Amino acid sequence: MKLKQLEGLLGDLQQFSRPKVELEQYATGPHIASRMLYTAENSFDDITGKVVADFGCGCGTLAVASSLLDAEHVVGIDIDPQSLELAQENAADLELDIDLIQCDIKNLNLRGLLVDTVVMNPPFGTSRKGADMEFISMGLKVASHAVYSLHKTSTREHIKKVALRNCNAISAEVLCELRYNLPQTYKFHKQKEVDIAVDFWRFVPRARDEGSTACSGTNIKQRRMHHQ
Repeated sequence: MKLKQLEGLLGDLQQFSRPKVELEQYATGPHIASRMLYTAENSFDDITGKVVADFGCGCGTLAVASSLLDAEHVVGIDIDPQSLELAQENAADLELDIDLIQCDIKNLNLRGLLVDTVVMNPPFGTSRKGADMEFISMGLKVASHAVYSLHKTSTREHIKKVALRNCNAISAEVLCELRYNLPQTYKFHKQKEVDIAVDFWRFVPRARDEGSTACSGTNIKQRRMHHQ
């Protein structure tokens, strides 16, 4: 699939009508999302034929993009049931088969599913300090190949240091710096829109035993939503 075709399909997806500030819900725009997944596939061969998990999937943009690029299996994970309903509708509109799980990322247990690649646009940690690192940490516990993620450029040194020291990464590379066009989403936003500098990261986890693909000690009920 051509990059422009992918971006066009992502541009037609339904987005949040009432985003939740406590979850830092911001839509991943089609321009950034298409380039994230296109780079992951064409530069590193990390999407097509792979098992891909979208952490904090929201409306499912990155999950949909992964499926459109012929991932073998795609799982979208989010704590918010309304977001998962939107993601399910988006998948259904494009006749894509995406497995959706309602779960707090901190309690994730994929019950033996081996994930090759994690993609995500996680909270920046603005509303809840450390939320961004929780996503990176869990991503590096789950993925066997790579984790792709967006983070504020202002946190670059911190992200790299903690990922390499505490989060099981053997490499942490900024692939490029992007401009995240953030529209006026919440009442406290004063400007109509603002450009935020964000880094597009690729993290590679350390090799590990097959049995360590999920956090130990987690045993939760996960709501699964399937597009038939």
